[in-house]
Amino acid sequence: MRISIIGTGYVGSVTAACFAEAGHDVVGLDVDPARVRALSAGETPLFEPGLKDLLALGLREKRLRFTTEYPDAVRSSDIIFLAVDTPSREDGAADLSRITSAAESVARCAEGRKLVVVKSTVPVGTTRSLGARMRAAGAPGVSVAFNPEFLKEGSAVADFQRPDRIIVGTDGDRAFDMLRRLYDPFVRTGAPILRMDIESAELTKYASNAFLATRISFMNEIARLCEKVGADVEMVRRGMGYDPRIGNKFLFAGIGFGGSCFPKDLRALTASGRSVGIRMRIAEAALAINEEQKLWLLPRLRKEIGGSLKRRTVAIWGLAFKPRTDDLREAPAVAIIRALLEDGAVVRAFDPVAGDNARRLFGDSIEICDSQYEAARGADALILATEWAEFRSPDMDRLAAIMRGKLILDGRNVLDPAEVRGRGFVYIGIGRP
Repeated sequence: MRISIIGTGYVGSVTAACFAEAGHDVVGLDVDPARVRALSAGETPLFEPGLKDLLALGLREKRLRFTTEYPDAVRSSDIIFLAVDTPSREDGAADLSRITSAAESVARCAEGRKLVVVKSTVPVGTTRSLGARMRAAGAPGVSVAFNPEFLKEGSAVADFQRPDRIIVGTDGDRAFDMLRRLYDPFVRTGAPILRMDIESAELTKYASNAFLATRISFMNEIARLCEKVGADVEMVRRGMGYDPRIGNKFLFAGIGFGGSCFPKDLRALTASGRSVGIRMRIAEAALAINEEQKLWLLPRLRKEIGGSLKRRTVAIWGLAFKPRTDDLREAPAVAIIRALLEDGAVVRAFDPVAGDNARRLFGDSIEICDSQYEAARGADALILATEWAEFRSPDMDRLAAIMRGKLILDGRNVLDPAEVRGRGFVYIGIGRP
């Protein structure tokens, strides 16, 4: 098929590269000329394992190209995916200005029958509204569908190529058949392609992310109770996870979630509820707990270090909101660093891939180091904020030799408390005695 992807950010670039790898002719469009030039040269706009190789393959085989011109992308395409950002407004509702502008631009150059598929996460009712807007703008042959993405940063290529399910929200048999044929090669192992009405598909995306976020916040609240009563949240998690009704995914206590999806989608879901007179209390609580959790370790840090953090050096291991990505959006480490700087602390940080993004964000206010041990050198305390694999088994003897203080705060509960304490350190985890 001939496909165009409007928006070449995280979702759009992965979608474009994976469809091209499957043999389709794909055009990726972005209004940012610099991004289009970079993609056309084989440079990815973000760190995502496997994406650069797929991008190079598509470009080499001439099944993938990029443009800034809507007529170039739209007129030759059978299916047009809208994959532009829908960030939060100040009131928490989704800002639809970018996707609305993209839809109107598509309508101005769409000729004949076109299937426009919304892949961006949007509130219920948006897809139909965009369809009506495009038809009113002079594109009567446009039909619409909603096809949410369920990509996890750090494993997005694998998630796209081996999905656990494909959801298609549409009223039209032709639209469903086109998308079914498009996704058939990716579901040969038996993953279902679920057809539903557009409204249900739109809400399924929000409900899925909100539920996963709620599991994390629930365990963080349990971890707070564990600290008060002397229980170990890791034992509690394991005991819960073997119950097949609960399962063991997204039950890890820590310093909270971040990224471009969970916080934004929780806000949008609560805003959608408000707009129809429904208070989404559980989603509100999950978001509130998460914001508190990001700074949960700081009172313990201040207490152990003697009160004031002024001119104290704190090492941060991990900056991205999760491993295998360079994404700093709403990352707990960012909130921690800002609080430390407000307290007058000196911050030295290391992340395997997010260092450049952190330099752009913080400038000279913190020192971005070239290794985890360089960051720890001379530190009064160390905070492990992102559970990169290389942080899980550090050389404790080396840390003891280079750190000034003997305080380690494990924000992801990945270190062995007994081993850390056995080297003379004070160990503080989340919900652990």
